[in-house]
Amino acid sequence: MTVFEALRTGQSYDIRDADYQREVHGEIDRCNHLCWAISQTDPADKPRIKQLENELLHGQMQNGTFFTPPMSIDCGNTVHLGKNVYANHHLTMMSLGTITIEDGVMMGPEVGLFTVNHEPQNIRVIKTGTITIKKNAWLGARVSVLPGVTIGENAIIGTGAVVTKDIPANSVAVGSPAKVIKRL
Repeated sequence: MTVFEALRTGQSYDIRDADYQREVHGEIDRCNHLCWAISQTDPADKPRIKQLENELLHGQMQNGTFFTPPMSIDCGNTVHLGKNVYANHHLTMMSLGTITIEDGVMMGPEVGLFTVNHEPQNIRVIKTGTITIKKNAWLGARVSVLPGVTIGENAIIGTGAVVTKDIPANSVAVGSPAKVIKRL
């Protein structure tokens, strides 16, 4: 079982472990380089940006899916994208624990998706939780989504919200922590 698979099953991992260092940091180094290259590319050179984003995310930047540079994605191998997904500039994905973004999702500037947390008793030990964003959800600017959260289909998350728990489909959630204030 790989480190990525072990983390997906809920296992904790010491970040000093040799397998963790080799597997995870190898992927982080690959992604850091590609995010840097994307950020250094002339914004007018859209074909080059798409090529680099496809390299970062293993060919998933198809079918209307587009991320506006710059971005920071640490583990592109654990990101799963649907069709017509859009992210505005400064998207941050700490995706070690796996992120699935379904068709039609829109994300405003500076959205952060964080699948990793540290054990309070030993900050060198991490645990992950999968983030799932269902079809046609919309995340406003500077929304933060924490490990293990699912955002339901057609949900709207207001600007600056910190999503700590699942948000049901067809809901509007705002605040820190995010709370549902309206059903659509």
